[in-house]
Parts: sequence; C-alpha cells; structure tokens
Amino acid sequence: MRTSLAGAVLIAALGGPAAQLRAGELTVDLGKSEGVTFVGALARWDADGGPRAPVNPKAKTDAPEVTARAERRDGNRWVFPNLSPGRYDLVILAGERVRIEGFHYPPVAEFDPFLPPTAEAPDDVRDWVVKDIAASRHYENKVQPLYVAGDDKQVRVLVQLVRDQPTSYDGDFSAPVATVRHEVWQYTFRHGGWVKDRKTKVLDRLLLAKGEFRR
Repeated sequence: MRTSLAGAVLIAALGGPAAQLRAGELTVDLGKSEGVTFVGALARWDADGGPRAPVNPKAKTDAPEVTARAERRDGNRWVFPNLSPGRYDLVILAGERVRIEGFHYPPVAEFDPFLPPTAEAPDDVRDWVVKDIAASRHYENKVQPLYVAGDDKQVRVLVQLVRDQPTSYDGDFSAPVATVRHEVWQYTFRHGGWVKDRKTKVLDRLLLAKGEFRR
C-alpha cells in the first residue's frame, strides 16, 4: 500500500479478509517536504476505541512513542516494511520543533463509531460548541477547539489544552513547566440543548519547560 501525506491521518488496512490478514509493506511519499528526520505509525486505539497503552504524562515532543518506525528510501519515501494490519496515525518530525501528528476521532460513548479526521459538523453546531468552550471555566488557561465533527445530534471535538501558568509541578523541576494535552470531547443534543459529556478521550499529555514550550 502507498499513501501520499496531506498532513493528517493514515488508515492502513493491509491484506484480505479477516481470516487472511497479514503484515505488509506501506510506503509514505512525502513529496517535496524538507528536513524530515522521522516517520512513525501509531496504533492509538483498539477496535472498541480504548487506548492501546496508557498516556505517558512525561512524553517528549521530540521523541514520539510509536508502534512502528519507517525506513527512509529514495529521498522522501519512507517505508514500513512489515506493518501489521490496523488503523494508524502518522507521526512526523522535521527540522527544529516541527511535529505533525495525525488523528482520528475514537468513540467516546459506548457503541459510537470511529470518525475520520475529515468529518465535519454543521456550521451552526460548530459555532455553538466553540463559543461554549470559550465561555467555560477550565483548569488550563488556554483551551482551543481545533476540529469539530458530527451532525445535529452529536459532535466530537479535538481540543488542545495548555497550562503555562504556575502549577504544582513547578517546585519539582529546575525551571517552570507547561502542560499540554490533546483530548476528544463529545457534545450530545438532549432535551432541546447541547450537553458536553463528562467522559473524554485523551490522545497525549506533554510536560515541558515553559521556555521550550513557548519557542
């Protein structure tokens, strides 16, 4: 299987019917991109939408934890020679402090389907959700909805949460730290209004020096 990267998610279904699924080669063609140093594939969620591994609270942006690493061949072609069947998110490092990470929306409530990162929500619903997040109180001082997907009954939101104000972690490190998380939130239309579900899905959590974060 070959894919050209547009900057988001890779879904790899290798092989034939379920009884005959086998590992295969996957080629990622990055075209005219420059300075790429790493391409990985991350099987983040299991078939039910649960995390395959606990989120590492001390993960580093320049050392991604991935399921498989690609080998560079012929310029900007990166090859996974023996990738098991499944659904993967690409993680790419380039230059200094450049990290591109794919995603897809996992189920938040039981029996919900997966959604692709290209899914969209009605404009009025998206506008309402964005305003609700901006008006809500959060522990983090910067909470930004990045993408919204769904319909007029249920939507999911990829949210970035940042706290770079003083925290209880500051006393444990030689320099003040910032925390960064990405989560999937879900809103459901109930009884004539939108309600945010309490349950969320955490994609990652990063802890880094504030000076490094702001650069």
